Amino acid sequence: MLVLRSIALFVLAAIAEIGGAWLVWQGVREHRGWIWIGAGVIALGLYGFVATLQPDAHFGRILAAYGGVFVAGSLAWGMVADGYRPDRFDVVGAAICLAGVAVIMYAPRG
Repeated sequence: MLVLRSIALFVLAAIAEIGGAWLVWQGVREHRGWIWIGAGVIALGLYGFVATLQPDAHFGRILAAYGGVFVAGSLAWGMVADGYRPDRFDVVGAAICLAGVAVIMYAPRG
């Protein structure tokens, strides 16, 4: 059950961080204005909060593992929000990152 909670929190953190960065990008680069930028800043702050809810107590481990989730999530966000089509190297790289997440977070320790 802790693994499922952890995965759900990683997904929520990715939505908040990637979504927040995308909103800031849209506000600045696509000239959509301060409301988009402000919403992005709020979402980025929520990301920081969500990360603290992980069951593991080690900041470095959480953020290192989240990096892999961020890589895969960014590609997925680009596909959905911007019509980006990853090539096979993007997919392989994201899979390697997610394998790293699994090793860092869920390998048996003792």
